[in-house]
Amino acid sequence: MSPFDIKQLILAKHAQHVVLVHFPIALCIVGVAFDFGAQLTKRTMLAATAYYNLGVAALSTPPVLVTGLLAWQLQFEGHKLKGLLLLHLVLGIVASTLIWLAWYAHFRARREKDQSLPSYRLFVEAIAVAVIMVTAHLGGFLSGVNGIR
Repeated sequence: MSPFDIKQLILAKHAQHVVLVHFPIALCIVGVAFDFGAQLTKRTMLAATAYYNLGVAALSTPPVLVTGLLAWQLQFEGHKLKGLLLLHLVLGIVASTLIWLAWYAHFRARREKDQSLPSYRLFVEAIAVAVIMVTAHLGGFLSGVNGIR
């Protein structure tokens, strides 16, 4: 396989999922860091940065979920979901939902000018990062990066 073979790159059994998954992970973690920074320093620009990071992270989760389902169909030939694969899928959906909820908390507060950011958002964001970490760890095992597949 040549590293410059476009056909092989695009049609690899799970390559798209492995590439795309890094966007919502990084954007969410950085967005959460900005939001915690905004909470500590009371700087509105940090909260705005968190809002945009979480928004792009949320928008990038559907392609990741779709390519994950395609990878399951292609790499594992659609075998019944069980074990780590099932847990990875469930946690991926939970992580995506939490990212959307964190963004929505920011969205509602920005839409209504007098409303401040709800304090529960920090808890949702912290749980989202924890779920993302566990999901990514399991994904590493499934891909063979973290050990036996």
